[in-house]
Amino acid sequence: MNSENLEKNQIGWRFDNTYSRLDDSFFAPATPATAKSPRLVILNRRLAVDLGLDLNGISPEAAASFFAGQDLPPGSQPIAQAYAGHQFGGFTMLGDGRAILLGEHLSPTGRRFDIQFKGAGRTAFSRGGDGYAALGPMLREYFISEAMFALGIPTTRSLAVVTTGDTVYRQTRLQGAILTRVAASHIRVGTFEYVAARGDETNLRVLADYTINRHYPELADSPNRYLDFFRAVLDRQAALIARWQLVGFIHGVMNTDNMAISGETIDYGPCAFMNAYSADTVFSSIDHAGRYAYRNQPAIAQWNLARFGETLIPLIDQEQKKAIEIATEVLGDYPALYQRYWLNGMRSKLGLQATESDDLELVQSLQAWMQKSKADFTNTFRGLSADVLPTADRYTDPDFQEWHAKWQQRCSRESQPITVIRADMRRVNPAVIPRNHRVEEALFAAEENNDLSVLNRLLDVLKAPYEVGPDSATYQEPPTDDGSYRTFCGT
Repeated sequence: MNSENLEKNQIGWRFDNTYSRLDDSFFAPATPATAKSPRLVILNRRLAVDLGLDLNGISPEAAASFFAGQDLPPGSQPIAQAYAGHQFGGFTMLGDGRAILLGEHLSPTGRRFDIQFKGAGRTAFSRGGDGYAALGPMLREYFISEAMFALGIPTTRSLAVVTTGDTVYRQTRLQGAILTRVAASHIRVGTFEYVAARGDETNLRVLADYTINRHYPELADSPNRYLDFFRAVLDRQAALIARWQLVGFIHGVMNTDNMAISGETIDYGPCAFMNAYSADTVFSSIDHAGRYAYRNQPAIAQWNLARFGETLIPLIDQEQKKAIEIATEVLGDYPALYQRYWLNGMRSKLGLQATESDDLELVQSLQAWMQKSKADFTNTFRGLSADVLPTADRYTDPDFQEWHAKWQQRCSRESQPITVIRADMRRVNPAVIPRNHRVEEALFAAEENNDLSVLNRLLDVLKAPYEVGPDSATYQEPPTDDGSYRTFCGT
């Protein structure tokens, strides 16, 4: 055994690939493309430890070779997954066109994680695409996903980024790169749509049972497990979207193939965080009509869940009309469920533990003032938690002063003193987020100058978003002009 293979076997991979033991209609074998000269750009050592991987003894060259898909570990079984999706409302048969699932790794605690290479070359589902990814979008996914994790929001994570030494052609010549993504699974609403569109009820049941056993094992013995499954997925999605809204996160491409059944945030293409509050904020360069704008995300999630519910109709009841009625009734619970998660989250952001009937109006009137004054979303809530209110001119606005007085009166009816309330608020209102201009600075330095110092400083701050450190002030300031900022999906 050569030294690289010895290193590879000593890392600690434990693959048990249950998905690839399903019917072969769910996937196609795949092989990572040859990379000219792999180079390790960034490695998430904290995540590696959580996964039970020992990367301390592996050389940078061996790590680059592995994370570029050139030296696969024992037990891996590379596949590209099949799925479909409603993209901006239109249905399409899809699949992993530039992603290859190595397999499922078992952590020391027994948790199962998909290990996926993104940008590793063409697959059976590439549909004319080159299968590659560029360095900028892969680094964007790396630090936005890790920022979401630090914020406490369910998310896929990023283990490594390597450059391949090859050129990727988009609008210009770019450095080719591969991201290693870690997920509870990559089963999506679109996975169910794919099987349903093929009219394969047998494999639809197989997929549903598999997903229940993997992500909702408490439902395995339920007499109404498929309906309960729909209800459980709906609940997780309502909670997830509420958490996006509470930090001003805009996904940008909420197609059904980007909604994970596990309840994790997946796919960080044209995503960004809102600065000046506006419910109509859109950053994606391809979302011309604002379908996936900030204000629309909760309703789009329900629309996606309706498509998911449609796939389960044959499993819910043999009589189609009855099954549709039952599923529709469950789907109808979503708005109230989402509202409860969101409003409870807003109460926490405002330091409120008790429930009062006027709380919704209190939140909405603050949002109206933020929209009118173009107040920064993150800094407004963080500023309210400060011992002394920030001195910005907008806070002398009579409308804000009136709202602030009402909020203080509301806080006075809480059981805790204001000092405790403010401390609680600082635990749920981040001081720093991935500001768009800071993200672009980091990407530019990495792509154009091979300088990762800007990126690493940003990552260090984002690891503790609720704490104020010596460098926090630099990353708290919003950009002077964010109105024309656009993000791209990288394909």
